[in-house]
Amino acid sequence: MVGDVVGHGLHAAATMGQLRAAVHTFSALDLCPDELLGHLDELVTRIDSEESADRDDKGVTGATCLYGIYDPASATCSPARSGHPEPALVHPDGTVEYLRVPGSPPLGLGSGLPFETAELTLPEGSRLVLYTDGLVEDRGRSIDSGLEALRAALARPGRTSEETCQDVFDALLPARPSDDIALLVARTHLLDPSQIADWDVPGDPAVVAGIRADVARRLGSWGLEELAFATELIISELVTKAIRYGTGPIRLRLLHDRDSLICEVADGSSTAPRLRRAAITDEGGRGLFLVAQFAQRWGTRYLARGKVIWTEQSLHGPAPDAGEATADSVLDQWDDSGG
Repeated sequence: MVGDVVGHGLHAAATMGQLRAAVHTFSALDLCPDELLGHLDELVTRIDSEESADRDDKGVTGATCLYGIYDPASATCSPARSGHPEPALVHPDGTVEYLRVPGSPPLGLGSGLPFETAELTLPEGSRLVLYTDGLVEDRGRSIDSGLEALRAALARPGRTSEETCQDVFDALLPARPSDDIALLVARTHLLDPSQIADWDVPGDPAVVAGIRADVARRLGSWGLEELAFATELIISELVTKAIRYGTGPIRLRLLHDRDSLICEVADGSSTAPRLRRAAITDEGGRGLFLVAQFAQRWGTRYLARGKVIWTEQSLHGPAPDAGEATADSVLDQWDDSGG
């Protein structure tokens, strides 16, 4: 994400701090880029309204933002922008293109227009370049000439992200900038197919035990046996809930990299489970609590049709202490219909 608040001074800096905190909060909710920008738009409008009422003036005239999500399993990027310049993509051979991302008016202008998310595929090893307009436009240079100068500065293959930033600043940074400048360079990484495992899940609770066994074997092939207990428990709970309360198709996916193991269970229903405190007399409601205890993080990501419940386990932290228990013995403490 990169953004720019109109204006300068303490008020603009405070507004930027509020928007930055809001982006962290909204992104933790796994919102789609267009939906996230919609919430930011409402926030900027409210900030402007409150500030203008307090100071009896027109307040801030808006802010710009570009927000995108990159999936290293499929090499897809989903960006959306509001009044912000289009991002640049540097291909591995040094070719530079500006990505076609549908534009919307700046945040806080009250246009009421919907935001739109693009769906792009980025080559592995390419560099995605996000920047503010202060880098490519100033009093002595039009934005078109600035974009061409940026293209020329980026058109060098085999550069790291840090070297790319230095090349751009050497070529474009004026001695006395008249506007704030931000530059972000991200190199795309693609997970190897051997780091991904997925299964189609039939809508029958009887298949859960077999899926647990398949997952245990896959973890063994990855050298992650120490995570088997927690992962089997997590998958049992999420897959069982998807079968009993979701709709097809149901799919399980595991991904692992140097730092984490991610479990994803997707189904066609838009209803998500909710963590709650189960009463002593409740027969169920504890399964998701167990998932939260054994996972480092978990959440829900909504799709165009359906949702994904995901969990993340660290590969470097201590594995949960299972003692003499097994995933089967723990799960047997609660009835599948309520867990």
